Amino acid sequence: MFEQKIVFFGGKGGVGKSTISSAYSLAAAECGKKVLLVSTDPAHNLGDIFDIALGDRKKKIHHNLWATEIQPEEESSRYIQQVKDNLKGLVKSHLAEEVHRQIDLAAISPGAEEAALFDRLVQIVLEEKEYDMIVFDTAPTGHTVRLLSLPEMMEAWVDGMLQRRQSINENFSQWLNDGEPVDDPIYRVLMNRKERFSQARRLLIDKKKTAYMYVLTPEKLPITETKRALTLLSHAGLQVSNLFINKCLPEEAGDTSFLQKRRRQEKVYMEEINDTFPEQSKHFIPLLEEDISSSEALHTVKDRLVVST
Repeated sequence: MFEQKIVFFGGKGGVGKSTISSAYSLAAAECGKKVLLVSTDPAHNLGDIFDIALGDRKKKIHHNLWATEIQPEEESSRYIQQVKDNLKGLVKSHLAEEVHRQIDLAAISPGAEEAALFDRLVQIVLEEKEYDMIVFDTAPTGHTVRLLSLPEMMEAWVDGMLQRRQSINENFSQWLNDGEPVDDPIYRVLMNRKERFSQARRLLIDKKKTAYMYVLTPEKLPITETKRALTLLSHAGLQVSNLFINKCLPEEAGDTSFLQKRRRQEKVYMEEINDTFPEQSKHFIPLLEEDISSSEALHTVKDRLVVST
């Protein structure tokens, strides 16, 4: 159950993704794994679930378990400042102000926060060596699919920039440098980023190192959205291995006419889940009597999750 070092949890908003990823992390920690639980969802829930104040600094929240909540706006600001720092000494002083203005405009363009978030994600998966497992509690489906599809797109974009830069350098050498190679710091920066993206891409598609899990409930919209997400992720070379079907009606819930109708409807959706997702392992988590707002309730989910697997 805890073979891979990196685990992503995705799913539609409201299906209990944060609860299941937290319970999974807790179970792994109690099995002896040193775990880092990371939230990339702007509407963070981890602090509420563990009843502890969290931020972008790692905090120990349980034996063998640490957590952090990445703040997209802060990451975007940090990312833009890093870009400006990388350009110091590479841009003539009289152009620096205009270049910085263009960078600030880019910072508020669509996709800027996702690019910054992806950069932080790459940093975590490549540099956090002290943990046995890193679990990502991601934002709702659309955001997650775009985020996990970025390695391929960013690598292709950098490849294009490298080719253009190489052509400029070759022409410059022929015309002004007597054929001697040009030492181009911008080219070096691009090459370093390409290598990081390539490393991240290799890691994210390696089934032995990275697992993708989806949380859904036995209802029409979560099933439809999960099907669409799995198709999009598959196109990006990412395969979802496990489904956690959350909030299933337990047998002990009773047998009123209302519950009988709900069970009949749920049975139809369960059959649809089995037919639609034949290749994924499925784990059924029952609906609990109370909200998951305490450590005791989370342990109950963790125990049910372990039994289901």
